[in-house]
Amino acid sequence: MYVKIKRMKRGKFIVLEGTDGSGKATQFRLLSERLRKAKVKASTFDFPRYGHPSAWFVERYLNGDFGSLKEVGPKTASLFYALDRYAAGPAIRSALTQGKTVISNRYVASNLGHQGSKMRGPAAKRKYFQWDMELEYGTNNIPEPDLNLILHVPAKVAQKLVDQKLRRRYLLNGKKRDLHETDLGHLKRTEGTYLLLSELFPEKFRLVECVRGDRLLSPEEVHEKIWQIVRSRLKLKA
Repeated sequence: MYVKIKRMKRGKFIVLEGTDGSGKATQFRLLSERLRKAKVKASTFDFPRYGHPSAWFVERYLNGDFGSLKEVGPKTASLFYALDRYAAGPAIRSALTQGKTVISNRYVASNLGHQGSKMRGPAAKRKYFQWDMELEYGTNNIPEPDLNLILHVPAKVAQKLVDQKLRRRYLLNGKKRDLHETDLGHLKRTEGTYLLLSELFPEKFRLVECVRGDRLLSPEEVHEKIWQIVRSRLKLKA
């Protein structure tokens, strides 16, 4: 007797993105807790994976060991981060194959935003986007997210919030800001690049506004915005 085995449906892959200081870590925690309360089977990933061998180049880059932002080209820096994601690729794919929802704090779009900001003009940025996505999803064959939620906080506000972060072990000699966070110009260009991504690929990159007028929304208010999007994408009951 032939018995048809039902193949498990692939899980959804959702990423939280945004400039440094936009509150990604807090929203990552709140979303993970909300999914657990909703009894959704989920796996979480947090990039870069500081302390892992695959993040060694990232840590040195962010400490300025390889030079300034201008001295380290966008494609070179992109390779550092891509290696870390490549190492995590099998674990992400395994979770998705098991039907789990995967939530990641940062992923490929962090390259697109930060390194893409070093490119001059929309045409050059688009060319870089294509190069990096081909590298990561094509050559490296890592799983592609179903949705990237970009937390949008103006750069000046975001840089002030960076200084409220707890000490991070990858920062040496008492530094409070890494190579990206120190440069307000870089944060502004990165903000603009994330906005461009959401314009070019609205089905993949969705903005979550974290400021209303001149008021920074509370973490709970931002979380509710995120939850409504995620709940709809996962087809969960209210």
